Amino acid sequence: MSSQDKMLSLLDAFSVDAPVWSADELAARLELPPSTCYRYLKSLHQAGLLARVGSGSYVVGPRALALDRISRLSDPVYSVGSPVVAALSRRTGFSALLSVLYSDSVMCVQQVATEDAPPGLFGRGQQRPLVAGASANIILAHLPVHQLRSVFNKQRERILAAGLGPGWEQLRAQLAAIRQEGYSFTAGEYRAGIAGLAAPLFNKEGEVLGSIALATSTDSPRLGEFRALVPALKTAAAEISCGIAASANVVDLPARALG
Repeated sequence: MSSQDKMLSLLDAFSVDAPVWSADELAARLELPPSTCYRYLKSLHQAGLLARVGSGSYVVGPRALALDRISRLSDPVYSVGSPVVAALSRRTGFSALLSVLYSDSVMCVQQVATEDAPPGLFGRGQQRPLVAGASANIILAHLPVHQLRSVFNKQRERILAAGLGPGWEQLRAQLAAIRQEGYSFTAGEYRAGIAGLAAPLFNKEGEVLGSIALATSTDSPRLGEFRALVPALKTAAAEISCGIAASANVVDLPARALG
């Protein structure tokens, strides 16, 4: 790992559950010499990515807000997809999400939650493994074989736990069936109590970028109605994909690479 990668990996320590870190804690976490960690922290602080708080500790800095604003204004998945996902939620009465492929994970870029949204619903900026759940499965189903093989090799235990197959051929068969149907439905597969229905989003070249999904409680009395929303979901996904392809602020939005 390069020194730049090590420095940026300090940012991975910060989360909603652990928003404040001291220099000593970060040095121990990454097994860095204290002098090296302090040098990295100085650079990240000067860049505005980290901010100092009391007792020499650090939190995420204000530069993150500026970057988030740029992302909201310039990312076609968000800018094109946000009004579509909001309209879909209003029409159906269910919570709706936009997610993108990000390295070996799925990241939520927009959430429209209804009043009866199930607890623990995926929210903007949250990231989870590219295995289990409708939003992930529909992306997996449209990955090129070499990228899917990479995910399989790295996350074989999670794939098995999610019931996607004990081996490579079984995984490919299940994903081929999902791809053929054009949507994925799961109930409690990634998080207990949440049912999801997802369809894929593509760029101009037909590469999968992410997914649009509806979500509800697995105990909802409207679960049958929820599962019948596949046509509406597919229509919304096609609208977003067409909008992305025609977006004036990007020449050709590439698929997010798998690390």
